[in-house]
Amino acid sequence: RYKVMKNWGVIGGVAAAVAAGMYVLWGPITERKRRRKGLVPGLLNLGNTCFMNSLLQGLSSCPSFIKWLEEFTAQYKTEQNQSTEHQYLSVTLLRLLRALSCQEVTEDDVLDASCLLEVLRLYRWQISSFEEQDAHELFHVLTSSLEDERDRQPRVTHLFDVHSLEQPEITQKQISCRTRGSLPPVSNHWKSQHPFHGRLTSNMVCKHCEHQSPVRYDTFDSLSLSIPAAVWGRPMTLDHCLHHFISSESVKDVVCDNCTKIQAKGILNGQSIENQRTTFVKQLKLGKLPQCLCIHLQRLSWSNQGTPLKRHEHVQFNEFLIMDIYKYRIPVHKSSQNELNQKNTEETTPGTKDGIAVKPSDAEQLSGTKPLFMNGACSSSFLMSSGTFPLAAFPECSSPVYLYRLMAVVVHHGDMHSGHFVTYRRSPPSPKNPLSVSSQWLWISDDTVRKASLQEVLSSSAYLLFYERVHSRVQHQSLELRAEE
Repeated sequence: RYKVMKNWGVIGGVAAAVAAGMYVLWGPITERKRRRKGLVPGLLNLGNTCFMNSLLQGLSSCPSFIKWLEEFTAQYKTEQNQSTEHQYLSVTLLRLLRALSCQEVTEDDVLDASCLLEVLRLYRWQISSFEEQDAHELFHVLTSSLEDERDRQPRVTHLFDVHSLEQPEITQKQISCRTRGSLPPVSNHWKSQHPFHGRLTSNMVCKHCEHQSPVRYDTFDSLSLSIPAAVWGRPMTLDHCLHHFISSESVKDVVCDNCTKIQAKGILNGQSIENQRTTFVKQLKLGKLPQCLCIHLQRLSWSNQGTPLKRHEHVQFNEFLIMDIYKYRIPVHKSSQNELNQKNTEETTPGTKDGIAVKPSDAEQLSGTKPLFMNGACSSSFLMSSGTFPLAAFPECSSPVYLYRLMAVVVHHGDMHSGHFVTYRRSPPSPKNPLSVSSQWLWISDDTVRKASLQEVLSSSAYLLFYERVHSRVQHQSLELRAEE
């Protein structure tokens, strides 16, 4: 009897040890299933890699970026040696983002993104996982590396590329032309920019003669906005930051060629004159708005002693963002017909005047009414419950051309010396309707994922904002017609 009890005790101990081991390795099965439902995989923290994890979660919520990566990497699938795919940043990034957006079946609740750091080292980026890094800097690393990868592709097909010459879509006439004239360019998808690519315009106007210098264009992949000085009793909004970004500034002691020519006409005997220096007004505008808009709120400031400080104030933002008043428009010449066209343009786009964005107070004077919608400043109670934009409630904004929907928010907790990045992002759409936009939000901190409300998202202290452009039905039809042409 003693031996029987002893044997049963040993068996029970072994069973308990096995059960404990299974619990440690896999956790309770019911909790695992409950956690996976409606959530996305988390990311393993490899040692201060929350900056990378938060950025990947934000990018995975932008379907246009994932679609562009799929088109971008289409060429690699036709290569004979597919073992080199892991050396491409675009391929590695696409696999991670597809897994985080639940487009690829994975049984893991937590993914390992160390493959991204490895491929970045091949692109000569040494990112240490044991030092504090910045999510916005990594965003620039990724976009610039993708541009380098695109530029490394051959712009023309080599004459000895037999594989390309044997493609069925290439006719005999095209092949014969290759030996006579210029080489055909590569397919268009290598020339296309990523959806975060946009252009800024720099406008210079002489205050004395009102002569406008040629408009200069510069590229951007994110808008880095400084936070203006706070005014007591007035909340800080995203519109304030955007208007501060494009606000005009005076540049003194600039040579004006037009003023010099006017001065020279009044001088006889061909006497030489000095270059006329005047004050110019410089203003930035958005010449080309991207499909995916990344907004970076600069929270770094400096004390009088020269030490870095972090600005913790809340900047109000909304689920939907209207960018029409920040778009550059070509100035219209003064003529009867053009004045009429300009009047129609101003009526359809309040807040613009002669290609220059104006302040909200000036926009009110132009329209005669106070604008009901301000990005981050309006009463957002109507935005809290649904994922649709109630355009009918705002006649002045009934047909915005550049309307954006919030997709993700990256938040930094802590100070300038140490902290932690977390992400609010939309849940992936249902597989039954992949083109829809989910109204469910998630809060993600490395490998921890939970559901969140829109109120919690809009109350966060944003560091990076990811918006995606919303096209109207008319715009969708025009895009489809362009694609068919």
